[in-house]
Amino acid sequence: MNLLSVQGMGVFWTCCILLICIILVHAFRLARLGWRTLRKKLPPEKPKPKEPEPVYYLVEKKKKRAKTEYDKPKQIRFKD
Repeated sequence: MNLLSVQGMGVFWTCCILLICIILVHAFRLARLGWRTLRKKLPPEKPKPKEPEPVYYLVEKKKKRAKTEYDKPKQIRFKD
């Protein structure tokens, strides 16, 4: 007696073939990318002179002094 039915074996082998194809495609793409980088030789980069960064001074705004004297309260009149 088989452990898997015919449909189960078909699903199993389909998944195996799919995984093998995915692995082969990724391996091919990585190999091609590596091959391209072997042929290219980049020229050495010359360090660019750094320009001095501007210095910003933080200046606090002058604040008005709070009044120490209070005015007399205003009387409010309502219309009847």
